[in-house]
Amino acid sequence: MADRDYKDQEDIFSKVVRAGRRTYFFDVRSTKADDYYLTITESKKFTNDDGSFHFKKHKIYLYKEDFAEFESTLAEMTQYIIKEKGDEVISERHQADYDPAAHAPKETPTSSDNEESKKSFTDISFDDI
Repeated sequence: MADRDYKDQEDIFSKVVRAGRRTYFFDVRSTKADDYYLTITESKKFTNDDGSFHFKKHKIYLYKEDFAEFESTLAEMTQYIIKEKGDEVISERHQADYDPAAHAPKETPTSSDNEESKKSFTDISFDDI
């Protein structure tokens, strides 16, 4: 039983995406039946008035039977947003520490860049996880 308790806490495979004050954790975990599922956790850092900080976390549990519909809907929604509003992040301009030079358009990729770096967010497949 002790081995099972430890395995419940163990991440099988993990990736982290840092995005400003937010961090996203993608963790493959194991069920009691020893099948896998995915947790997606958003962690956002908040600073208190005294300088200390705390994190607020929100978690989604995603099971294999929902992968296809989730992936399809996520791709549809992200493509819709980019089509309607482009990929520029307008809200960053309203942050006090916004630096326009840091957000200037980058050079276009050269043919020597690898194909993996050319993937957009919506090109990611759950097979990649």
